[in-house]
Amino acid sequence: EYTAMFERFIGNPWRPLLYTSVFILATHFIIALGVQKGIERSAKVLMPLLFVILVALAIHSLLMPNGAEGLKFFLKPDFSKIGPATVLTALGQAFFSLSIGIGTMVTYASYFKPETNLRHTALNVTILDTLVALLAGIVIFPAVFSVGIEPSSGPSLVFITLPGIFNGMPWSMVWSSVFFLLLVVAALTSTISLHEVITAYMHEEWHLSRKAAAWATTGATMVLAALASLSLGVLNGWKICGLNLFDSLDYLTANILLPAGGFFTCIFVGWRLDRKVLEAQVTNDGHLPFRIRKVFVFLLRYLCPAVLLLVFLDNLGAF
Repeated sequence: EYTAMFERFIGNPWRPLLYTSVFILATHFIIALGVQKGIERSAKVLMPLLFVILVALAIHSLLMPNGAEGLKFFLKPDFSKIGPATVLTALGQAFFSLSIGIGTMVTYASYFKPETNLRHTALNVTILDTLVALLAGIVIFPAVFSVGIEPSSGPSLVFITLPGIFNGMPWSMVWSSVFFLLLVVAALTSTISLHEVITAYMHEEWHLSRKAAAWATTGATMVLAALASLSLGVLNGWKICGLNLFDSLDYLTANILLPAGGFFTCIFVGWRLDRKVLEAQVTNDGHLPFRIRKVFVFLLRYLCPAVLLLVFLDNLGAF
């Protein structure tokens, strides 16, 4: 029944367009308000809400029958299955999760105050990102094992299988609503970050007003997102290298552009950026120690580009 409902939804030419448009306009409204009134204010509400919902769902999942088996599957490593491809896949996922190589970190960092400690900020972001990922796994895997579902079900796990799980829970409407609210919040914080990159670029480099830059970005995004959403249904016959538009865009961004962006960022910072500028940024103009400067530069110049090149070749199927 849930499969049929999902297929009817993506096969409808108007409902995906409607919800896509509403979501993009919500993103535009927050971006148009600016950094402090829009992004900062929304993040102060959305991110704690995201965390609270995750904690509540994680506790509920752990209390489900056979939840402990799902937690064991999630947290107990099987080292026999860990190889070079696993490490490279994990690095690619880390890039995607931390928004490295796509301008988000650079754009947001440009709004920092001069006294901001970049090293502490980077460490906090990494720790919080990992914590949220662990909480998400604790939400999913105990629930999956509780009803005996294959844990590698992919997107259908979220939109078809999980609604079935929630349907068998007490207060099913509450929990299912909370979970999909979580998805909306997570997606909205991501689209705000990505939208801001292009908006800030057009505002600062093309000297457009912030609202004009935001509308230009929203318009282009609306067209591309509409085609991508319809490619799962009525436009599924349009193929690019055997993939529909949605999947081809996903492959292009995650497998090619992200590693390439990270690679060239390392090359630029390691080889082209003035060493004095680099040290001034990391040390807050000499107020903080930088004892691992030589190690840091070595990583940027040699190790990180080499690893990123391996990730890139692996994503292209070279290994």
